Amino acid sequence: MDFKISCALLSAACFIALPLSAAAQTSARGGVPDLKVEANCKATQEIDKSLTEPQSYEACMSDEQTAQQQLGSIWTTTPEEIRTQCYAEASAGGIESYVDLLSCIQMNGFGQPSAPASTLRGASKNRNKKQSG
Repeated sequence: MDFKISCALLSAACFIALPLSAAAQTSARGGVPDLKVEANCKATQEIDKSLTEPQSYEACMSDEQTAQQQLGSIWTTTPEEIRTQCYAEASAGGIESYVDLLSCIQMNGFGQPSAPASTLRGASKNRNKKQSG
């Protein structure tokens, strides 16, 4: 009986804490979360050396900054549940990416791209997947 109660309390705590932790990641001004993309762009540069079209650190950072700017114009009009879900996906595994955050929001039907999404690679977890179209 005590084990079942403990599990129920733990589940409830996780259910409450996840949205709060995502909300806590938003910037102090209530805008786009502050993501740490620099280390991932450095890692991306190392990984990409073996590719036929490697991406430089500078190009990765430029993509991430472009995605961050695009997010700035749509963040407050995107429903909180979508922002929370997409933040969790864009920062999963300790790899944070504005490109992933923007792509997730766009795939949920908000903030349609002003430029084709396939042009932004950045530190996205999906950057090396073959693009369709």
